Amino acid sequence: MSSHSLTSALTLYRSGTLTLTQAAAHCGRSETEFQLAAAGHGAERRESVAGDRDPATPARAD
Repeated sequence: MSSHSLTSALTLYRSGTLTLTQAAAHCGRSETEFQLAAAGHGAERRESVAGDRDPATPARAD
């Protein structure tokens, strides 16, 4: 897979927009492969999932 899709997946994963599973699928890698790539780029594994926020707080687009 291209490095652009990995970069995009890492960015979205770090921001909390994508879960680990979603980010791995986004760049065409298994979850294990994505975790290794993310660790190599300094992204720590998150335990929270996308959308795991207070529903009373509006989503921000910035």
